[in-house]
Amino acid sequence: MALLLAHEVEAPRPCSYLPEQQASLENLVMQDVSPEEYEHLLVRGWRRFGPLYFRPACATCGECVSLRLPVEGFRPNRSQRRARAACAHLRVEVDVPRVDDERLALYRAWHAERESTREWEPSPLTLREYSLQFSFPHPSAREVAFYDDGAEGGPKLVALGICDETPRAWSAVYFFYDPACAALSLGTANVVFQVELARARGIPHVYLGYRVQACASLRYKGGFRPHELLVGRPALDSAPTWEIPAVAPEPTSEPDGTP
Repeated sequence: MALLLAHEVEAPRPCSYLPEQQASLENLVMQDVSPEEYEHLLVRGWRRFGPLYFRPACATCGECVSLRLPVEGFRPNRSQRRARAACAHLRVEVDVPRVDDERLALYRAWHAERESTREWEPSPLTLREYSLQFSFPHPSAREVAFYDDGAEGGPKLVALGICDETPRAWSAVYFFYDPACAALSLGTANVVFQVELARARGIPHVYLGYRVQACASLRYKGGFRPHELLVGRPALDSAPTWEIPAVAPEPTSEPDGTP
C-alpha cells in the first residue's frame, strides 16, 4: 500500500512552457506505490518522476491537458509510418531502467543540442540525479533502449525511452536520443513503437503526458490520432472523463522528451 511522505502545492512561478503564464504543481512524494495504485493516479492526470507524483495546479491556466492514445484505434499517419520504417533497423530492448555513463552521455548530448537550438536551460544531470529521476526503483518502471548494431565501433545506444507500465496503461515518461540521428525522427518512431508494444501486451492505452497547444515542444502529441483528452483535474475519489476532441490540423514538430 502506498505511503504518503509529503504533499504540497507549489507557489506560482513563471511557466517553462508558456512564459506569459504562472505555473504551479501539486506534488505527492510516496513510496511502496503498487502498479494499480499508480494507474489510479495516471488516469486522473498525474505523472511520475522517481518517488514524485505530480500534476498541474495552475490557478489561471488549463493549457496542460493529459492525452492518451487508444491502442486498438490508433493508426499512424504517413509521416509516422515513415519514421517507424526508418528506425526498423534498430534493435530495441525493453527492461528495467538503469544508470551508467553511456546513458548519461546520451542525455547530456541530447540536452546540449536542445539548449543550443531551442534555448533550453542547462540541465547537467549527475549520475545520482539521473538515478533519482529516471532509474528510481519502482515496480512499474521500464526502459525502452534503441541500439544501432551497425554503428562504427560496435553496437551503440542511440535513443532511450523512460516509461511506466501498469495493468491497463503504458506511460511514456521521457525520451532522449543522439542528435546525430535526428534525421531518423526517433521521437516519432518511439511513440509508434510504444503503441505496438502496448498492443502486444494487451494494454489498452498509451499515455503521452501533457499536450500544450501553444508550446512547440508539447504540441506534437496532438498529431497522434485518434487520441483522448482528460477533462479537467478530477479528484482522486472521482471518476475521470476522457473525450475524443474535434479534429484539428496536425502538428508537425518532432517529439521532445518533456512530460
